[in-house]
Amino acid sequence: MSVHPPASNGDRDVTQDPHARVREVFDDWADRGRAEGMESGHAFSARAGFERLELSPGAHYLDIGCGNGYTVRWAADLVGAEGQAVGLDVSPNMVERARAAAAGLAGVQFHVAAFPDHPLPRQAFQGIFSMEVLYYVPDVAGALQEIQRLLAPGGRFVCVVDYYRENSASHSWPDDLGVAMNLLSMAGWRGAFEEAGLTVAEQTCLLYPLEAGEEPGWKHTQGSLLTVGERP
Repeated sequence: MSVHPPASNGDRDVTQDPHARVREVFDDWADRGRAEGMESGHAFSARAGFERLELSPGAHYLDIGCGNGYTVRWAADLVGAEGQAVGLDVSPNMVERARAAAAGLAGVQFHVAAFPDHPLPRQAFQGIFSMEVLYYVPDVAGALQEIQRLLAPGGRFVCVVDYYRENSASHSWPDDLGVAMNLLSMAGWRGAFEEAGLTVAEQTCLLYPLEAGEEPGWKHTQGSLLTVGERP
């Protein structure tokens, strides 16, 4: 993960808002065009996770931490005008980019929200996705419980993270970014899903294909941790 520390917040006190530092980082990344870099950099594992949702026409979809909204646009193409594709992000600047990129698509909504706070109805979504987000949430257990409440019976949640205990290459990221993160193991993620009332249908590490001339790195050896949960 290549990171560049965001601009200093000067004298502004962000300590009273647990989401403030994450918002600051991602607002800065949006301003510097990194949203599109994350879209391309995460494309392999994001697509693999998204496809596990098996969305049908008319389904309701939610992306928690949607960035520039690329998976929301994928979902809009699948669910059609009878469905709904919703994105949440803590960063107003990311949501601004997402709305611009999705202009004209039917059934698309974006909200600025620091999950698990949100304006959405419970038991409304057949598919929920989150890419590289949940470890930023201060209360992971509470976030997973809220995801369980948002899912319709039989609905599926797909979570993909690169920051996890078995991926030692990721362990410096909180210091690199100056952002608090929750470091869970594979077993820890599985247990957290189950404690939230989600049945774990699949857990695996998605290994990126090695491109011609590319040196192997953690994406090829450890990969992105995928956990798929279902609401009974």
